Amino acid sequence: MITLTLLHPTKTTPIQSWTFETTATIRIGRSTDNEVVLYSAVVSRHHLEIRYEQNHWEIVNLGTNGTYVDGKLISQKQATDGMTIRLASSGPTIKINLSPEESSVKRQLAQINQSHSSPSAKQRRSSVEDTITHKPSVDNPAP
Repeated sequence: MITLTLLHPTKTTPIQSWTFETTATIRIGRSTDNEVVLYSAVVSRHHLEIRYEQNHWEIVNLGTNGTYVDGKLISQKQATDGMTIRLASSGPTIKINLSPEESSVKRQLAQINQSHSSPSAKQRRSSVEDTITHKPSVDNPAP
């Protein structure tokens, strides 16, 4: 889940928010066919896209006036939680919030991928159980 929050130009307080759960591409711009419509003269009709690709959100500039992160013009950049982007050098500012669930899903996927490279806990437990249940002990010899 991703939440985009339009910030007040001088106070950096939230004006409006949009939350997307399963959208693969979010378009932002002046045109009414965008998911987020911003009426500003410096914002292009299709100013930018935020795409979910390979387990992360990617910001892609489409506008002629540019998209800025930390005052730097970008063409494409991976989105991070709490990141602030500006449409054009003097345009609207949007804060990006990534849901905590997304972070935990990424951690779980990393753990799953890591477990494929080493024996799983179930496999290790099975080996230990086999050793315990099938190895005769000195106190209880096998019949």
